[in-house]
Amino acid sequence: MKKIVFATNNFNKLNELKRIIGDGMEILSLNDINVHEDIPETGVTLAENASQKSHFIYDRFHLDCFSDDTGLEVEALEGAPGVYSARYAGEGCSYEDNVNKLLREMKGMENRKAAFKTVISLILDGKETFFEGRVAGTITTEKHGS
Repeated sequence: MKKIVFATNNFNKLNELKRIIGDGMEILSLNDINVHEDIPETGVTLAENASQKSHFIYDRFHLDCFSDDTGLEVEALEGAPGVYSARYAGEGCSYEDNVNKLLREMKGMENRKAAFKTVISLILDGKETFFEGRVAGTITTEKHGS
């Protein structure tokens, strides 16, 4: 059976992917290959971060692998928070802190168009390929849901 490493520490994302793929391929976690450290994400684009994580695994273990990076791009904020979405309110801040900062910055703005963008870096037999997806939407004026 084909094995591939998903370079993520997000176990919810890993389990969701395993359910989607089923028994056709074995998806290994970072834990499965004894990587217990956070993989650096120092890129200035989502593609750079995804690539950095994939290469971290491939360069050390020579295992087929893939990784992703996702960001929220707000049109009125010229694409921000983008690659900095997870730490928009600062290092160590919570998801709620990030939402609150975004809503404060957008207060009074009419253009509330935004999109979630995900870039996947896949390395098979040493060859890297990128995939990109976008889901468009609108930022509300107040928090909803959890």
